[in-house]
Amino acid sequence: MDIIWTIDDMLAAMHGRPIGDMPQGITGISIDSRNVDQGAAFFAIKGDKFDGHDFATAALANGAAVLVIAEDKIPAMGRWNAPMIVVGDVLEALELLGRAARERVKGKVVAITGSVGKTTTKEMLRTVLAPSGKVHASVASFNNHWGVPLTLARMPADTDFGVFEIGMNHTGEIRQLVDMVRPHVAMITCVEAAHMGNFKDLNEIARAKAEIMEGLTKGGSIVLNRDNDRYNYLVRQAREKGVIDNVYSYGQHKQSIFKLLSLKSHDKCSCFTARIDGQEVAVKLGAPGEHLVQNALGVLGMCSLIGADMALAALAFSEFEAEKGRGARSERQIADGRFTLIDESYNANPASMRAAISMLALAKPGRGGRRIAVLGDMLEMGRFSEELHVKLAEPLQEANVDIVALSGPDVNYLADAIRGDMQVYYRADLSALIDWLLSKVRSGDVVMVKSSLGIGFGKIVAKLQEKFPECEPDNDPLANRD
Repeated sequence: MDIIWTIDDMLAAMHGRPIGDMPQGITGISIDSRNVDQGAAFFAIKGDKFDGHDFATAALANGAAVLVIAEDKIPAMGRWNAPMIVVGDVLEALELLGRAARERVKGKVVAITGSVGKTTTKEMLRTVLAPSGKVHASVASFNNHWGVPLTLARMPADTDFGVFEIGMNHTGEIRQLVDMVRPHVAMITCVEAAHMGNFKDLNEIARAKAEIMEGLTKGGSIVLNRDNDRYNYLVRQAREKGVIDNVYSYGQHKQSIFKLLSLKSHDKCSCFTARIDGQEVAVKLGAPGEHLVQNALGVLGMCSLIGADMALAALAFSEFEAEKGRGARSERQIADGRFTLIDESYNANPASMRAAISMLALAKPGRGGRRIAVLGDMLEMGRFSEELHVKLAEPLQEANVDIVALSGPDVNYLADAIRGDMQVYYRADLSALIDWLLSKVRSGDVVMVKSSLGIGFGKIVAKLQEKFPECEPDNDPLANRD
């Protein structure tokens, strides 16, 4: 593997002190002793629950070439012969290395935030930028106070496009992170009632999201969703932050700069045309859902602003697939046929719930099959929780959902709101809901599983996958369909 940092450059960036026989450089960076690549550096970060210093021996055993250790931990390390870089604070050292990585990269850097769709949009960008150059992007949802500096520090010097996801659940968090990333272009996917329990209202959430504009490089651009209710508020924020001349909008709105012209939605893909930088672009997106088309519009806009090959980017959208927990679908074998599983178990807020339900509406059950929504609590809704859960009744009714299976204390408000309109099964105990679902699913069904991560609905997906093996889709796309 290529060296991403020489030891001399690391020491200079982090103001570190070397101990032991140092390698020439490192091939990677890890903060998890279980996932250390051969030749990588292990940063022994002290977290809320674990202290990385306790796992330094495991990191070495798994291939770490050097340890980054806090000065005050050295006495407890004993007389180790392992190569170590000693610093005052390990997380601060990682941040310094991340800033040095950003400084040396000459390519374009983009950053994404928003209440919904950050990770999906980031993965879209990773996919469609690949034909235009070397892309470095966040892994999974590495968007917090350790994920962002870690992603930065891992960025190779010859990166053409750096793609970063920035998250928050309190005011001020984005400001600190974007100061490290310093993007040329930033995007706010939308402002919705996510983490609502931590904010007074949606304007307060919008103001926190707008912090991403503060980190833009000189002359940098912000890309905003013209169809989102908080668009005008964000434009006012842009004016206050001095980036009003570089605001670009996307959406169906007639005044959108990156505008959706036409859309054909299918159960497994979306085909649309858009006007980007004065040119009409045709795209086949390899996943269904109007919310994904919205994200794709923003991605196309960002591609045009950073000089990507637009023709190659448009073609690459067909390769995009929804990820585990974020709309990934699979066909599962069952005794008398197959059913479709849509895994939306990673996270949930009112906007992402509505988007997932709309995807379920697009899905076509097989002969005799049903649309089944398996829903759990949306967390961090605070005093708004009852109202926001009850509001899910309308999209469920519009989607012609046949069965709604629920578990969680707050989603029970929804159960009371929809009884009589469709079949409702509520189980307070998650294992009881799993047992019910495993016994009731049948050939032709489309099962969509959605909740906040902390509710544990990933267990439902895992049990369905364990009992019902994946099968290849039919060659005939209309087979077993009405």
